[in-house]
Amino acid sequence: MIESDPRVWTHYPSLRHTEREQTLALIERWARRWAEVGFGPWVVRLKGDSRVIGAGGCSLVSDMAWNLGYRFSAEVHGHGYATELASEALRRCRAINPALPVVASLLEHNVTSERVARKLGLELVYRAPDTGNPNPSAMRLVYADRPLSEAELSVILG
Repeated sequence: MIESDPRVWTHYPSLRHTEREQTLALIERWARRWAEVGFGPWVVRLKGDSRVIGAGGCSLVSDMAWNLGYRFSAEVHGHGYATELASEALRRCRAINPALPVVASLLEHNVTSERVARKLGLELVYRAPDTGNPNPSAMRLVYADRPLSEAELSVILG
């Protein structure tokens, strides 16, 4: 299971799912987003294969911004799937509601996710210590497709 695999959570180990209920709650949140907004995260499979290799896309945050995220099985890291998914998610967000910014919030030491954000043309708009992270040296980065207002940034930072 991707959400419980420690290899997938090296950048933020304390968020790794340790109970099945955590993953079920995540899937329920995604289903609600699809029901409420008509768009949300996707489950990713390779063509002709029923195995789930990842999940991700954009979620609407407080009707103020699209939050881009993704997570893939460790076995498929480095194959470009995150970039492919993120690129399509960005395209869809811009088609659905181009007035809203698209953001990627990540930890600075997650260099792979940072590379994907840069490939998409997102620019760094925020860098600061990651409040609430058990790692006191962790830095939060927010990349966006445009400058963010204080309200938009506040919503993204939660």
